[in-house]
Amino acid sequence: MKNFSELSEKEILALAISLEEEDNKIYNEFAEGLRETYPDSAKIFDLMSREEDRHRHRLIKLYQEKFGNHIPLIRRQDVKGFVERKPIWLSRPLSIDKVRKQSEVMEIETQNFYYQAARRTTDAAVRQLLGDLAAEEHRHQRRAEQLEKQFINPQVQEKENKSAHRLFVLQIVQPSLAGLMDGSVSTLAPVFAAALATKDSWQAFLVGLAASVGAGISMAFAEAVSDNGSLTGRGNPWLRGASCGVMTTLGGLGHTLPFLISDFWTAMAVSGVVVIFELAAISWIRNRYMDTPFLQAAFQVVVGGLLVFATGLIIGSS
Repeated sequence: MKNFSELSEKEILALAISLEEEDNKIYNEFAEGLRETYPDSAKIFDLMSREEDRHRHRLIKLYQEKFGNHIPLIRRQDVKGFVERKPIWLSRPLSIDKVRKQSEVMEIETQNFYYQAARRTTDAAVRQLLGDLAAEEHRHQRRAEQLEKQFINPQVQEKENKSAHRLFVLQIVQPSLAGLMDGSVSTLAPVFAAALATKDSWQAFLVGLAASVGAGISMAFAEAVSDNGSLTGRGNPWLRGASCGVMTTLGGLGHTLPFLISDFWTAMAVSGVVVIFELAAISWIRNRYMDTPFLQAAFQVVVGGLLVFATGLIIGSS
């Protein structure tokens, strides 16, 4: 890996060509990744991709005039000082906010590169082109804002916001809600059965802790391997698995932690109150994000929770 200060003018031009080729491909990937869900934003990145391609042609033309037809392969990772770019363009579907932030960083980084490169060169033609490209990258930021105003009117913005909301529900809310419901409901029976069978808060806590953590691990792996998200649009499987597993564990721990109270009947009462709040929270989330009428959601969740709760009481009292 070389320091930027060690590069010759020939290597600087070769690096600039490589950067423009990379940015062109990334903007193409952004456009393709956004086309189905955010078609109007995809048009912006199509135009930005073509701009980068024009920059590449100008750089190659000057390079050929100065150094011939062989262009050495010098990439950003071969030179110290460049910001590492996370390959968010490989994810499907793409997050519109992440894409816009990434493109802003790309434009600023490329602009700074051209400014620094122009200062280091002594050839007049090379310096002029690098300076011109630095100015154009600066104008790109304003151009992107103009394109956004052109293509992203209030109606389109509302449509894209709805698309973003659907993706958020699909990738985050659904697996998290599934985990919360499983953790809150499925652990009721073992926790309260153990509590009534032993009349010992600590033993009930240990059973609840084991049931919550075990269920969280099981649900995390089950969600992660269910599908890779490439066809369903459900996003990164490990992110879904992590959110599902964490919420499963938290759902079980909610009514398990009160059994840290040494007085058994006090712990039982507090845990029962927590169960009510858990079921109410699940009903609210289903109403808020899954468009399920609140009363219907409450009925479904409460009936299921009470049946499991009663099962635990019956088994623990027998």
